[in-house]
Amino acid sequence: MTDLKDEIQRWQSRYGGPDYFYGTEPNDFLAASVAAIPAGGAVLCLGEGEGRNAVFLAARGHLVTALDQSSAGLAKAQRLAAERAVRLEVVEASLGDYVFSPHAWQAVVSIWCHLPTALREVVHRDVVTALAPGGVLVLESYTPAQISHGTGGPRDLDLLPTLDVLRTELQGLIFEHALECERVVIEGAGHRGLSAVVQVVARKPG
Repeated sequence: MTDLKDEIQRWQSRYGGPDYFYGTEPNDFLAASVAAIPAGGAVLCLGEGEGRNAVFLAARGHLVTALDQSSAGLAKAQRLAAERAVRLEVVEASLGDYVFSPHAWQAVVSIWCHLPTALREVVHRDVVTALAPGGVLVLESYTPAQISHGTGGPRDLDLLPTLDVLRTELQGLIFEHALECERVVIEGAGHRGLSAVVQVVARKPG
């Protein structure tokens, strides 16, 4: 297993350059699913990196908190928010340490937030608890089939869930959209080409 300090340093290095590694525009699936998020609600973006998704949501009137373990990424998120004239809260923390408050969020956004299975199971359990009634999880992740594409994402199968795995980990939510598919992902230098993904929009009963 990768040491946490090594993992943080890897992301610090990736986000430390002048360019936005995954670009400044929101993830396509999030943009297509944004209407599912309760209007004006508090939104937590997991593994938010350089802030493109969080800034997009803030520009739509949501109260957004960007959570990431990389200070370099969050500094660029704040810069992007200032450039777009929106307000953004940032929290520098590992998901292994972050404490989710119950019923605190109208939405949780997880875009390419790839975690080891043991940690992902805990985080997803906590996400279910952290969502307010009627709140929604919007998630896109690479699947194990992505390894053969080589167009972005981790190379470790333990970090790549299937839809069946997510249904198990997110029990208690109602899946409004659930799909494994291939689609072209073009996001900065980091994601470039045909990709195998899983997409979920899942709501907590209200």
